[in-house]
Amino acid sequence: MITEIEKDNLSEIVDQNKTVFVQFSASWCGNCRIMKPKFKKLASENENASFIVVDAEKFPESRKLANVDNLPTFAAFKDGSFVNQVQTNKFDVLKELVDEVTSN
Repeated sequence: MITEIEKDNLSEIVDQNKTVFVQFSASWCGNCRIMKPKFKKLASENENASFIVVDAEKFPESRKLANVDNLPTFAAFKDGSFVNQVQTNKFDVLKELVDEVTSN
């Protein structure tokens, strides 16, 4: 399951969950819309992690947590800390990030 945040509180979510994956997107971003179902698929396969969607246009403080400068950006956080990010529209690249973080 994925959760779309409705306020600029990603830092709280990262602090309260062991493993968090975030899709930073925007309503105008075509590649973001293409990647969302793929992000959702990974969420269903990794129930021990939180999968969050952040509108990077609406929530600048959340965006700063991963230094987002391009969309879509996918970021991983573990134990309250930023681990890694990828800017991609390819499922394989996103899956590598998830596998890397969940295997450690």
